[in-house]
Amino acid sequence: MTVNFEPRLTDSELEFFKQNGYIAPIKVYERDEILNAWKKERLNLMDRSHAAYELDARSGNTNIANYDRHLDSEFLAQHVCSPEIVGRVRSVLGPDILCWRSEFFPKYPGDEGTDWHQADTFANASGSPQIIWPQNEEFGGTITVWTAFTEATIEMGCLQFIPGTHEQMFYDEQKEMKYSPKNINSMVKEGDIKRGFFGYNYQDLKKDPDWEPEMEKAVSIELKPGESVMFWSTLLHASHAHLGKTSKARLGFVSRYVPTSVSIYPGLDVVEEYGGCISLDKYGAVLVSGKDQNGQNRLLKETIRGFKFPEMS
Repeated sequence: MTVNFEPRLTDSELEFFKQNGYIAPIKVYERDEILNAWKKERLNLMDRSHAAYELDARSGNTNIANYDRHLDSEFLAQHVCSPEIVGRVRSVLGPDILCWRSEFFPKYPGDEGTDWHQADTFANASGSPQIIWPQNEEFGGTITVWTAFTEATIEMGCLQFIPGTHEQMFYDEQKEMKYSPKNINSMVKEGDIKRGFFGYNYQDLKKDPDWEPEMEKAVSIELKPGESVMFWSTLLHASHAHLGKTSKARLGFVSRYVPTSVSIYPGLDVVEEYGGCISLDKYGAVLVSGKDQNGQNRLLKETIRGFKFPEMS
């Protein structure tokens, strides 16, 4: 099967991405198309009988149980393979690409802003590297594509970036963060703004305790439903608080991509973070472009419900 991976980033867009670490907006869906599709799909996702990860007493109220719903949702499976997304990711990562994780990021009225953070190996919350680049490189990260399934404005908690910070880590992911549910919606920073990190204090990972993000350089990424922003996970990013001026939630769906040469969940059978624990028994990465010439990662060729992913070559 031949897949047309267009559009790619233009030369000027690629140069902007290299310098700043992000590109937006990327139009993936028409506004009415995604709103209607999500209205239907959110009901389907209430059925977790085929979800890759089971709810348990620890993970029931955390985001971790909603990882990788593209493995049991045909709509989300098609989304992570979307040529509008993968074509642009290929411009940065090359032809051989895996989608190794997807996540929902809801923000409800009154929710705190997400604190400034970076992710390289994604050991920040779990304590163990979840992705490792070849030769055990100390610096890698992932390409993250954050798609707005609803309106994402400043007042509703849209993303923020500090451009150009993607090539230096200001945090040490090997340091320990302790999960504390009481931290959620309770930590006040930057004057009277509530900023947290899903029950952790991300400040515990600072390499230099006196370092602070250059807030004056921050940009806000407002998106319409159906639009995406693509960025390096190593880029300093955060989100505004949802001020509650509307009763509507802001919902982003994230798909994460790495070259096939990257090791995913090396040596791990379970992932423990954000107060939850999931078994990787049903997990598999998805080849969304090119070939898997390394053979080091478990791949899935179809969803748990039987939807077949496009065959790559």
